[in-house]
Amino acid sequence: MHRLKFLLGTVFLLIVLTFSIAGAVKPEPATLHHSEAIEIKPKVPTKEDRIFAIKKKEVEKAITSYFNNAMRNDVISGAGVSIVKGDSILFSNGFGKRKAKLKDSINAETVFRLGSLSKGFTGVLAGLFVKDGLLEWDSKVEDYIDDFQLGPIANTSKVTFANLLSHTSGASYHSYTNLVEAGLDLEDISKRFKNINPIAQPGELYSYQNAIFALSGTMMEKAAGKSINTLFKEHLFLPLGMKNTSTDYKTFSENKNIAFPHRKLKYGWTSKSINQKYYNAVTAGGINASAQDMSKWMRFLLGHNSEIANKAVLNAIFKLEIEIKGSAKYYQRWPGHISSHYAHGWRLHEYRDKATGETEIMRHHGGAVSGFRNEIALYPTEDLGICVLFNTNTPLAKTVIPELHKLVQEILAKPITIPDTNLIASTNH
Repeated sequence: MHRLKFLLGTVFLLIVLTFSIAGAVKPEPATLHHSEAIEIKPKVPTKEDRIFAIKKKEVEKAITSYFNNAMRNDVISGAGVSIVKGDSILFSNGFGKRKAKLKDSINAETVFRLGSLSKGFTGVLAGLFVKDGLLEWDSKVEDYIDDFQLGPIANTSKVTFANLLSHTSGASYHSYTNLVEAGLDLEDISKRFKNINPIAQPGELYSYQNAIFALSGTMMEKAAGKSINTLFKEHLFLPLGMKNTSTDYKTFSENKNIAFPHRKLKYGWTSKSINQKYYNAVTAGGINASAQDMSKWMRFLLGHNSEIANKAVLNAIFKLEIEIKGSAKYYQRWPGHISSHYAHGWRLHEYRDKATGETEIMRHHGGAVSGFRNEIALYPTEDLGICVLFNTNTPLAKTVIPELHKLVQEILAKPITIPDTNLIASTNH
């Protein structure tokens, strides 16, 4: 009986083993090896891609010729240039040397001081604060800054966040800018505005400021409980990947790829030392950035990073606040100029485009600090941005924006005929 059980058990094990081996060696269906049958082909550029690539090269050639000519004529010592079209960078590079007598050339990552181009960053940060409910455009300055007083107390209570950002506080032109440049602490400067006699009611008159504009940063610091340097970094620089942008002298001075300011002598250009001016008023003029980072900044401002600020937020930032009257400013002499206004950290110019005949709005700002001179302009209807950073206070800054705009506009508008790739392929068979 035991022998019979043993034989039956052995037979059962043999049967199980046979089926297990058969299952193990059974080939997988061919349908499970799709990846082996698929041929991965590289993406074929569309006709639009090829046309854009051609125009990009033409822009690069024209921009290079323009700035090389300016250097040959000793109009500039160097520049960082960035041009964006839509979500693409048309040009981002540099010209000249970082410092006279050095071999190092300026490139896309060379950092410049921005001067008043910093005000545009401040206006955008303010717009994000309003969006998040941390401040309102009509928030009272006196509610956030202790001992702030601008003239009589009755006048002080009317001064708002938007007034600081649009130069409409009523303070006289460039009030206490001399104290900013002397390096005084902003808190100390703010207490002195009680000695200023306002020249207008808040909101009534455009009067350009640095010291009082910078107090907008103090309001944001109080509202968020963080330094303005941290707020810029967290809300703008890091999200936009602006890796070479900073807001302090130490970071700028220790960077191995910075542009030095220059001045022209009889025998050529000579570099000047960098200084700490305006780092005590970062929101008015203390940001440093490269041409490459300014490309990312303009792409954002044209609406291509809606996860950070959507169209409604940007429109609120660029809302016209006050007219800039007169005709003496350099931008008021640009071709087709009709009128100029100030928004929140930005100038807005209405002009008639000679190429299209249409009335357009340009968003613009200039900047100058410690031997650096810069210009930025955005053309929303063209989805185009232009930024030029100079390391000398050159007169070319007054005309570079309309000149580059015309140059780029003509290249982009020029028709280019490219044979249809599919048609060529079909005729070759």
